[in-house]
Amino acid sequence: MGKQYSEIPDKLKQFIGDQKIFFVGTATADSKVNISPKGMDSLLILDKNRVIWLNVTGSGNETSAHIQENNRMTIMFAAFEGKPMILRLYGKAKVVHQNDSEWEGLYSLFKPIPGARQIFDLSVDLVQTSCGMAVPFFDYVEERDQLKNWALKKGEKGVKEYWQEKNQHSLDGIPTNIISKNT
Repeated sequence: MGKQYSEIPDKLKQFIGDQKIFFVGTATADSKVNISPKGMDSLLILDKNRVIWLNVTGSGNETSAHIQENNRMTIMFAAFEGKPMILRLYGKAKVVHQNDSEWEGLYSLFKPIPGARQIFDLSVDLVQTSCGMAVPFFDYVEERDQLKNWALKKGEKGVKEYWQEKNQHSLDGIPTNIISKNT
């Protein structure tokens, strides 16, 4: 059933690329555990042990706060069509803000997404598959445009004002550093 790998095998790269949604899990030593669904064609495999994903503005900023205090991250994919499988990437991540020196080089690898606020750079140290036999089938219909449209309507200044109001701290009061890093 399940297998473990020290790197992302070629046979699993296609599976990752085919997924329309993935889930990111983070926590500090004593914070709430955060699990976020992600989509929007925002994840790239750079090599067998490195994955980056472009994070867009949302109602909270838990992942950023957690990673800056405790850099553990898990990314999970589940097969909602075809052969059942769950795939988890475990590793250490870092946050790349817009004013960081790595931003331009990494951001240029993505199709631009309005409201982009951070890139997470995950160094993968364990890849694990499991059966996924209890995961139901779901049909992919299309991407949602609401978040992109919201960011376009707000404009760059309005998005940064939103960060000031809503994205500076986690639920547990941990700073995200989005204002000091992105202003």
